[in-house]
Amino acid sequence: MSCREFLNQGTNTLWLLTEGRHTTASLRESNCMATSTTLFLARRMMINVTAVDGNEKPLPGVKFQFAQTKPAFPFGTAINAAILKNPFYQKWFASRFTVTTFENEMKWYGTEFTKGHEDYSVADAMLKFANENGVHVRGHNVFWDDQNAQMSWVSALPKAELQEAVTKRINSVVNRYKGKVIHWDVVNENVHFNFFENKLSPDASVKIFQEVQKLDPNVLLFMNDFNTLEVPGDPNATPDRYLKKFNEIRAGNPNAKMAIGLESHFEVPNIPYMRSVLDKMATTNVPIWLTEVDVAGTDAKQAKYLEEILREGYAHPAVKGIVMWASWTPKGCYRMCLTDNQFKNFPVGDLVDSLIKEWKTHAVGTTGEDGTLQAHLAHGEYEVRASHPSKNITSVHKIKVDADSSVHKLQIHH
Repeated sequence: MSCREFLNQGTNTLWLLTEGRHTTASLRESNCMATSTTLFLARRMMINVTAVDGNEKPLPGVKFQFAQTKPAFPFGTAINAAILKNPFYQKWFASRFTVTTFENEMKWYGTEFTKGHEDYSVADAMLKFANENGVHVRGHNVFWDDQNAQMSWVSALPKAELQEAVTKRINSVVNRYKGKVIHWDVVNENVHFNFFENKLSPDASVKIFQEVQKLDPNVLLFMNDFNTLEVPGDPNATPDRYLKKFNEIRAGNPNAKMAIGLESHFEVPNIPYMRSVLDKMATTNVPIWLTEVDVAGTDAKQAKYLEEILREGYAHPAVKGIVMWASWTPKGCYRMCLTDNQFKNFPVGDLVDSLIKEWKTHAVGTTGEDGTLQAHLAHGEYEVRASHPSKNITSVHKIKVDADSSVHKLQIHH
């Protein structure tokens, strides 16, 4: 039984949890209940909507229909250059997601593979496509700290020339996309790897963050790495090791808007461990994103595991967005494809669609004698249709549901 099926069995799920009856459920069911409870606290809220007439008099009996037009929680997947020439891919992607990461096209080797020959044309075109479809873009990445991810000309540079190349790269990519990306993955995977630390200085990451922050001071700067969340046994990426590096960079960048990126390339998820890591990371009081979520495999368990991961991430209040690493190409994907080459969903794609639908709120209710209606809605932007058959009244309104807007007064008119 999937988590979704368990939660849909009945209305007593929350009662079971609050009454302390975890012993009647399996560990998996307990995780589902805990996730469901946290979800209601983190992503939804109760709002009061009052219908009034032109004289500010409350109107009872007004029927409200709430339809979410834009979710507040950023959810998306990576894309690559294949999307530029495939209208079917474009439609499939743009109809679902609100945020993306370019798989390789904004990386250093994607824009200056040959020394001195910069080419941003593909990244620019992808950014244009994203903007035209209202999709935010994460800047991925300024640098990658993996020795094996460097162009041969970069690896061969002596220290002084490498420092010049690093400075040139920062000025080039950050200035080009300043104000156009919502995040920067600044020195990717610098918990595992240390190319720039070995070549330049032990505090190379600190200095690179400083330079990026000077050029783009208002964007979130991420330390992005793998296995901290998904592999308890990786000694190179334990939560403590990640936080040690993160705190070193933050200490050297007190004015930077720092954030935590957890790549989340899973095999078999350990959900209690995942929750404990997110809790520990949340003590930093900075935004956390799951930045490259995927699950290995192609069998039925892949969708089941992905559902557990996405639900857990979505429910945790410190997690501010999720991007999957499921960029499509005709030859396949990195590890997880959501759709086939005819853009018919695989089971994981169906699972993603069902969660997108579930996380959107559509509600209907009627105001009481005091003209007020309470509605439990997910954070986001809504179109609200109001009608009163006996008074021949209909009107359409726009509201935003978030922590700062729990009370709404809507004037209903002919």
